[in-house]
Amino acid sequence: MTDKHLVDDIKHISLSLFHKNFFSVFHGSISARVSSYGFLINAKDVILDEITEESLVRLDCQKRDYRWSLANEDVHIHEHIYKTIPNAKYISYTMPPYATAYSLKHTKVSPADFYGKKILGEITVYDPKNIDDWLERAPYEIARFFQTHETHLLLIKGFGLISYDRDITNMAKKISILENSCKLLALSAHL
Repeated sequence: MTDKHLVDDIKHISLSLFHKNFFSVFHGSISARVSSYGFLINAKDVILDEITEESLVRLDCQKRDYRWSLANEDVHIHEHIYKTIPNAKYISYTMPPYATAYSLKHTKVSPADFYGKKILGEITVYDPKNIDDWLERAPYEIARFFQTHETHLLLIKGFGLISYDRDITNMAKKISILENSCKLLALSAHL
């Protein structure tokens, strides 16, 4: 049995992120810590505009069972963040289009808009270099990045955005602010 309030929070934020095109039909993930070693994550092949309790998989980091094979392919990224960042309560992997596009040609995002400057400041763009083995390295490199940098956002060149927070609404807000900052930077480049 899962906490209905937690599922409702995930459902609400997931739908909002989907409507803003931050999740694609089969790309993206969202999770929530439910205990010291346990978390909920969307199952694989779940479209993130209709999250239900049945579309979430409850996992235990200390016990591998059949449920791990049901989880989204990003499960190991979430697992390593939860293991290494004790204050991570929620995690998401999104692909905001302007931020992801901006990451292809820049090494950092320096917001020029008020909210981007005030709330986010400068965001480093992480270059995974060799994309052939990125998915194997990603869980370790992402967790290490968060351990060594004072940020809850990791924009990865051509891959998307990994974010975590103690509050799911605050996490979604930061994703949206970063996307808006990148959109404004892109639009103002043509003025």
